[in-house]
Amino acid sequence: MADHPTTDVTDELMAAARSDLAELVSFASVHGSPSHRDACAGAADWVTAAFAEVGVVCESIVTSDGSSAVIGHRPGPAGSPTVLLYSHHDVQPAGDERLWKSPPFELTDRDGRWFGRGAADCKGNVVAHLTALRALAAHPGLDALGCGIRVVIEGSEEAGGEGLDHLARERPELFAADMILIADTGNVAVGAPTLTTSLRGVANLKVTVSTLASDVHSGQFGGAAPDALAALIAGLASLRDADGNTTIDGLTADQTWSGVPYDRDVFASDATVLDGVDVIGSGAPADMVWARPAVTVIGLDAPSTANCAAAIVPTASAVLNLRVPPGIDPTTARDALEAHLRRAIPWNARVTIDPEAVGAPFAASTDGPGYRALSAAMATAYGADVAHSGQGGSIPLCTVLAEICPEAEIALLGVEEPRCRIHAPDESVDPDEIRRTALSEALFLAAYPS
Repeated sequence: MADHPTTDVTDELMAAARSDLAELVSFASVHGSPSHRDACAGAADWVTAAFAEVGVVCESIVTSDGSSAVIGHRPGPAGSPTVLLYSHHDVQPAGDERLWKSPPFELTDRDGRWFGRGAADCKGNVVAHLTALRALAAHPGLDALGCGIRVVIEGSEEAGGEGLDHLARERPELFAADMILIADTGNVAVGAPTLTTSLRGVANLKVTVSTLASDVHSGQFGGAAPDALAALIAGLASLRDADGNTTIDGLTADQTWSGVPYDRDVFASDATVLDGVDVIGSGAPADMVWARPAVTVIGLDAPSTANCAAAIVPTASAVLNLRVPPGIDPTTARDALEAHLRRAIPWNARVTIDPEAVGAPFAASTDGPGYRALSAAMATAYGADVAHSGQGGSIPLCTVLAEICPEAEIALLGVEEPRCRIHAPDESVDPDEIRRTALSEALFLAAYPS
């Protein structure tokens, strides 16, 4: 396409992009919450209509987990390749709204950023896709594209994405593509163009420790009666060494990251580490968060400090979140974690393990023509060379798409740089990240295939 979209066109579309994002953020689309069912449906309907306006006719398909996936296709010229644009319209719960400086489902401008739940993850990425297609329609039009376009906007990614995974396997023709752009990651810093080439997989389990038939008085029985909470804490403490390295028996944890580094001070700032508190692990931050397994206690069932009594706890539980890098099977890792806990929890306490679903890690192949074209487009949009980074989080759909579209190139990009604080109170997005992501995609689509 000789007449490429220009920066000026994308700049002119930013007012529309903000309006789009404000409308989309207003839907509290938390999948799985009965009180948010109408908001989820409303978000799906809005996305369906928005992409239709830019020339991609979509339908909203209710998947096996009850979520609505927006699926669309605009064929290209005969024999041309197809590019799939992915994102998701569901969001994490707002949590304690008292921790927000502005209403979570009302897009608010502050300090040069746009605040709201989903502003970055992942409604900002949905809007980046829309803005790219609007730029193409305006200059000089989608009809001149040399490729077809598929749109896939998921409705339950934050809850595991089981419904879309099933739909992809049941109807792979809806996902057939030569190049897949997964807009659910972002740059290592604002203005630093980045493609995510590695994702850790995930394996969760719940461990319950039981030692007594009931609460008993800590004064009368303490010292000889086994404390279930103390037994659980002993087992959990065995999962990390003094430096903070994950130490699960049978699980390798000394891998190194070969891509862009992650400065320790920058990481500490991004992760909101308090002054004087260590960044943990014997490896560099990039090794620890992108290349090595990591186990986190994400939930604990035990008496609260507000309601505790002078009693020995008979039963205690924890939910563990295990992240595993490419090269490690997540089911094997979860089995290793279970075996480790059974050995490490003391006093012959009764241990019950409830495994949860796993998500496989992903490593992208970066030597194809699509990657080269996308990297060139991003370099033009940002005025800087593209870096490759990892992502500690998981996107299980990537491995599903790699299975059903084995010849497709899969690239991960987006608006979610560290300052966005996705999943936390006061989530936000830098509007320039939306603009540059949209321009990158528009330039890529205009030139693909080259």
